Parts: sequence; C-alpha cells; structure tokens
Amino acid sequence: MKKVLVLCTGNSCRSQIAEGYLRHFAGDKAEIYSAGIETHGVNPKAIQVMAEDHIDISAHTSNHVDEYSTIPFDAVITVCDNANEACPFFPGKVDRFHQNFPDPAKATGSAEEVMAEFRKVRELIKAYSADFVNQYINK
Repeated sequence: MKKVLVLCTGNSCRSQIAEGYLRHFAGDKAEIYSAGIETHGVNPKAIQVMAEDHIDISAHTSNHVDEYSTIPFDAVITVCDNANEACPFFPGKVDRFHQNFPDPAKATGSAEEVMAEFRKVRELIKAYSADFVNQYINK
C-alpha cells in the first residue's frame, strides 16, 4: 500500500482538501497524510466546502511535516509553491509531485465571493486528486 503525503504551507486548506479527496478516491489502496511547513489549524471554510461535496474532513488535524519524519512515504505532493521550495528531504525513493493551487484563505470580498473561491479551488483539487489516484495509485 502506497503512503502519500500532501504538503502545504499551513496545512489548513489546500492540503486538507487534497487529503480528503485522495482518501475518497484511493479508498483502501493508499494511506494519505497531510502536513504543513507550519500549522495554522483546519480552516472552517475548507470543512464547509468539503461537506457540500459529502466529504467530512471535520476530524482532520493540522500537522507539522516533522511529525511524519519516520514514515517511509512513496510520494509527496506539494500543493503550493512555498511548500515546494521549503519541502524537506525525504530519505529513500520518494516520488515528488507539485501542483500550485490558489490559496482560498486569501480570497477577499463578500462572504459569498470568498466561498466561491473556496469552491473553485476545491474543484481544481478534486480533479487533480482523481487524476493522481488513477495515474499513480491505481497503476
């Protein structure tokens, strides 16, 4: 079973959404983790937009990448440029993937405009996650 880490800056939005979708699409074929270079707590709006798509991430925690230093990951996915640049070294044969997604937590405007940005990013991450599972986990 492959072990996959999703890495972002604060482990609050993008990596949490990706963890939720990767778990959903991979099922029991992979162990999925997420972490941040920092920890900012799970963003309530990320929980909300995932619930809209019937995926519950409300029990997720915001974890620091150092907490997983003993896990032999098969793949690390960075979902923002900052995490890609600051990504620590993982020993062994670890496949690295990078896809920079916009940070919905930086969205401005009305409450509905902010939620629209969260939904847009959710859909981008959902599509990426489905493709990743099909091409990397299910191969």
